[in-house]
Amino acid sequence: MLDEKIGFIGGGNMAFAIGSGLINRGIIKTDQVLVSGPTLEHLQRWRDLGVATTNDNNQVVDKMDTIFICVKPHILKPCAEELKRNHRPSSKDKDKVFVSVLAGVNLKDLEASFSFIDNLKMIRCMPNTPMQVSEGCTVYSSGSHVVEHDLEKVHIMLNSLGIAQHIPESMINAVSGLSGCGPAFVYTIIEALADGAVKMVFPGKWLYNLLYKWSWVPQKLLW
Repeated sequence: MLDEKIGFIGGGNMAFAIGSGLINRGIIKTDQVLVSGPTLEHLQRWRDLGVATTNDNNQVVDKMDTIFICVKPHILKPCAEELKRNHRPSSKDKDKVFVSVLAGVNLKDLEASFSFIDNLKMIRCMPNTPMQVSEGCTVYSSGSHVVEHDLEKVHIMLNSLGIAQHIPESMINAVSGLSGCGPAFVYTIIEALADGAVKMVFPGKWLYNLLYKWSWVPQKLLW
């Protein structure tokens, strides 16, 4: 179990997969997590887990030790600008670690967007939603101020939800297509096979065993 305070700026599917996965695995407790989003109604599933929520992103930055940036890529700029306007510099800033899950946004742009944080420690990662059932595949790359201890903490979190690997940033986009988007095509094929079997009036139990029980795709994600 980690004693880190974990924050999520953005509480969508990817954030929930990581956060709920860490909680379900016992890596962190619910009272170690704070999630922000523009509307609290959309964060209800977090509250159902017992996690605190807020619509103030600055609370996440100010109070948490590791902050996952889980907004859509086109929201990054206005989100960073809003944080910059309201950020209160603290001696604790140098110890915070920021982890971006934004597809296609490189470390250079991430560090520029959050340059108002002194000695910014930024890690870029590409996870996938099977993390929610501990079957994730994640790669990550580190920014200029990240030290070994920071990488160890983040690796424990990501690797506990499947497998994780530190790689050069030049490889991340390729892995994004392979493990981030690629499985969606496999899901489509499996769904089509299931639809065809139903059309041919196969028994449901037999169909389940054939397509899901023996499949590498996590069952819980498919149902």
